[in-house]
Amino acid sequence: MPLVKECVFCKIIRGEIPCCKVYEDDLILAFLDIAPFNIGHTVIIPKDHQNSITTLDEIYANRIIKMAPKIGVALMRTINAEGFNLFLNNGSVAGQTVWHCHMHVLPRFAGDKVVISSEPMKYDSMDQMAELAGKLFNKLNA
Repeated sequence: MPLVKECVFCKIIRGEIPCCKVYEDDLILAFLDIAPFNIGHTVIIPKDHQNSITTLDEIYANRIIKMAPKIGVALMRTINAEGFNLFLNNGSVAGQTVWHCHMHVLPRFAGDKVVISSEPMKYDSMDQMAELAGKLFNKLNA
């Protein structure tokens, strides 16, 4: 899919908007987030415009997944982060605000102010849980 004229990440790929690159190859670009949750927060994008991971070609998805932990380890070694989160928001209800598929690598420090929290839910029963797992299994293995 060609780059999209009005997409901010496509503009970064084309060099129309500057970024602070941390990694680049023929398929992906990784750069520091301009509004980080923590210093070092990095975004990894495919150089092919896709709105969603659900339409992202497997070759791009594999490269992003391969590089994400390497970037996380580099952050730990470079800025003494104690860990990192990897996340990808898919859809507005999941928090996606830029409509170009992207993965976040978020360095973490003890006592940082980043909160990723929710109240855990419970299934009504193991039968309900097993029924859902069976439906998903059948859909994924059809």
